[in-house]
Amino acid sequence: MDKKDFDPDISMWKLTADDAVALSAIAINAYCDHYLHSWYEGAEWYIEKSFSVSNLEKELADTNAVFYMVFSEDRAVGFIKINIDAAFEDFSKKDAMELEWMYLTNEASGKGIGSHLLQRILGFAKQRNKKLVWLKVMDNNSSVIDFYKKNGFEICGTTRLNFVQMKEEVRGIIIMKKALLYGQISQVHQIPRASP
Repeated sequence: MDKKDFDPDISMWKLTADDAVALSAIAINAYCDHYLHSWYEGAEWYIEKSFSVSNLEKELADTNAVFYMVFSEDRAVGFIKINIDAAFEDFSKKDAMELEWMYLTNEASGKGIGSHLLQRILGFAKQRNKKLVWLKVMDNNSSVIDFYKKNGFEICGTTRLNFVQMKEEVRGIIIMKKALLYGQISQVHQIPRASP
């Protein structure tokens, strides 16, 4: 990571199954800040399915998943879930990684924290020699889609959520991907050398 990408006030702590209670609290807080309006009668069903302590204990025990708690100035402001080996399109699980969740609280949103975290996540992928990072975004969330586009992700597909408790107009999902470059010049972009 470049020095300019480093912010001493933002930190990520890798979590273990012992951290399920703290993860559940920040996950529910961050999720409700941004997505509670997406449900007909509250999101209790989804919150229990995704962010309950018992579910997160199971997910934290999964060796393919990595969770981080995000702190800004020593205050928990969000969390990240990465699926390290996650096949996508023509990329094997060895070559692709999924950013499943990167949620920040309202108080942390719009302050550059997400950009900082994304650079760290991409660095994490490069350390593991991944060729691609992919993710899903709700199709009505234009600011998040624009954020990922600005950071080199491209739209590559769509899908829909099948949650009957969720409002129909917010069930659309956009799939985005970013190919990772490692400093090499591709053959296609090389400038031919002039003959002596």
